[in-house]
Amino acid sequence: MYKFFLNLFTLVLCFFSISLFANTWQRFSTPFNDKSVSIGAYNNGCLSGAKALPERGLGYQIIRASRNRFYGHPNLIQFIEKLAEQTHNMGIKDLLIADMSMPRGGNFISGHASHQTGLDVDIWLKLADKILSKEARENVLKLDVVNQKQFSIKHNNWRTEHVKILELAAKNPKVARIFVNPVIKQQLCNMSLSDNAWLRKIRPWWGHTYHMHVRLACPLGNHLCLNQKQPEVGTGCNALAWWRRQMTQPVVVKNKKRKKKTVKIKPIQCKVLLAN
Repeated sequence: MYKFFLNLFTLVLCFFSISLFANTWQRFSTPFNDKSVSIGAYNNGCLSGAKALPERGLGYQIIRASRNRFYGHPNLIQFIEKLAEQTHNMGIKDLLIADMSMPRGGNFISGHASHQTGLDVDIWLKLADKILSKEARENVLKLDVVNQKQFSIKHNNWRTEHVKILELAAKNPKVARIFVNPVIKQQLCNMSLSDNAWLRKIRPWWGHTYHMHVRLACPLGNHLCLNQKQPEVGTGCNALAWWRRQMTQPVVVKNKKRKKKTVKIKPIQCKVLLAN
């Protein structure tokens, strides 16, 4: 009994430690005024000298701006504005830009493990055919394009524009990878594209049924920024069978011992961003 309560106390303490640390980053409403630098790993870092993406620009609109998650490294701002301009010039409706990073990066209370260094952005698959009011942008309905149980695409919601947006984003040399649901990756593979080298950057992952998660590589000269290992060579289309099994087979509940969560130690440079 004593051991049970000890483990429970440790788990609760760990939870509050993580929540408190996340709260620490969320309380800042302005960027750290210094050179723009991405520090640490995508899921354990911070952001100095962040830039804010304007709420509206050519070819895009920010949604849920009240969350104050529209900051990024200048490379990310430039990427979004360029992609939106490209899609606008192709006659595609406005992109809806969701979560980027908080003013100084760091941990979120909810929603993301990554997005901490100003190099990640969620772009919704739903497009806007008009300028939305501020209230409307706070309450946009999701466009889910995936039937997960059947491992199939919802053709009523899937558009050729989605393919073009993904292709344009993936072909940008600053982009390291783009996370989508495995069903979306399978849909792209099934299209037998003649130019398919860009599929290497399209990475299957849990969720992501209504948005794409674009991740940039570390900016040149940002020596404190940690890149991920590059995706394996090839399209990755032959590695989707595992995902199909995981998503369509019945879930087997196993009585596994819960692993203790460890609080990640951030790079020491991140402490400076919390000082003022």
